[in-house]
Amino acid sequence: MVPLSFAGHDFLALPEAALFWPAQGALLVADLHFEKASWYARFGQFLPPHDSAATLDMIEALVARTGARAIWSLGDSFHDADGAARLDPRARARLQALTERLDWLWITGNHDVGVAQMPGGRRAVEAEVDGVWLRHEADPADPRPEISGHFHPKLRLSLRGRHVSRRCFVGSPTKLILPALGALTGGLDAGHGEIQKAVGPGAMALIPVSNRLLRFPLT
Repeated sequence: MVPLSFAGHDFLALPEAALFWPAQGALLVADLHFEKASWYARFGQFLPPHDSAATLDMIEALVARTGARAIWSLGDSFHDADGAARLDPRARARLQALTERLDWLWITGNHDVGVAQMPGGRRAVEAEVDGVWLRHEADPADPRPEISGHFHPKLRLSLRGRHVSRRCFVGSPTKLILPALGALTGGLDAGHGEIQKAVGPGAMALIPVSNRLLRFPLT
């Protein structure tokens, strides 16, 4: 875990694409996209069917590692409106155990806006915690500090003739976008115009590596 300061608060960035807020005891994650594989299977495109279990493995490991008391999921937690209903019994039981044990907040995203009932926890379109707004998609018109997801940012580099792609955070003075945690999620280049428009000037790609935070200016 690597220290990351944002909006006057101290966070810890995790290489596994999550953010821990020690003062709140909260683990922030984004774009879990549970049941993405089963959604594609309905249309004849078969992906490895264990994406929800793999994502839950990661969440359980991160909770154990950080000692988190809360999980705040910043939208697109399910890949579609029927995703929660398609969870197999074992995955559903694991998820419900987490939502019963932790203060679980589901921020609504564009993919899961139609989910009728989440497996426990509480739902909100957005939330404010100690002066920081939690949303699914960044609002460029809002100058207040904000943490969001939605874009699945990745930094793509060419190193010694090799193309390297890493999930990354994207930060500016008032915006912080989390990478996608979901097992089958893709990614949008961190330098893409839509991301830069969302975060405004001074944006940087942030990659936690070992005990330091690598910073790459985005132009």
